[in-house]
Amino acid sequence: MEEHNQNPYEKKFIDNLSSRSAFKVGLFSGVGVMFAVGFFIMAGLFINQAVQTKAAGKPSNNNVVNAAADPSAEVANNIANVEVAKDDWMRGDKKADVTIVTFSDIDCPYCQKFHETMNQVMKNYDKKVNWVFRQFPLAQLHPEATKKAEYAECIGSIGGNDKFWAFLDYMFANKTALADINTALNKIGVNADKVNACVTEGKFAQKVQDQTAQAVDAGGRGTPYSVIVAGDQRLPINGALPYETVAKQLDALVK
Repeated sequence: MEEHNQNPYEKKFIDNLSSRSAFKVGLFSGVGVMFAVGFFIMAGLFINQAVQTKAAGKPSNNNVVNAAADPSAEVANNIANVEVAKDDWMRGDKKADVTIVTFSDIDCPYCQKFHETMNQVMKNYDKKVNWVFRQFPLAQLHPEATKKAEYAECIGSIGGNDKFWAFLDYMFANKTALADINTALNKIGVNADKVNACVTEGKFAQKVQDQTAQAVDAGGRGTPYSVIVAGDQRLPINGALPYETVAKQLDALVK
């Protein structure tokens, strides 16, 4: 029955082929079909991944990386809860009337830019503004960031406030991997054995998690995220804004 449905020219062509040639034709035809099927499967996967990426909230600009795990979840914005604590790592005059609290990720390139901006702020607003650094590692984007945040906290607990900031300055300037972290420890002059033991123990793992939760609760959906604290006022700084933009906000607040 099947032969009656076959194109006569096609049948004649196949009948004239040797067994080896027929085998090759069949093989190449099969490979072609598999390639075509594979192509459409891969295309489907690519499209699906693109849709998921968009839904997950990838960067909509060059400053902010979305950090919300569930984009459909209610967005918290309890920025009024941001307060300066006595045990905060602070750069600048503690008596300054204005504080900038920055939630940051050591491996975030935009955080690196804003770190430079803030160093300029500290230079130009000496004694008027101080700067608090808190941890906000985006582990889904930067797998080593959480552990580096723990290193920073351990360094501060062992070496003090100055060593904490020295570590941040070094890491943002040199983009050091965890595998080379001892180089950073030696450069800033802290006891590497003590710091590594502290991190291995996980002494500040919970603190890093808590500060990340604080950032999200305060409205942070990406890094860097900062809050200007001036008396009862709380003003957000979303992303790595340039110095000129930050300065305009500060000029309206400082005496």
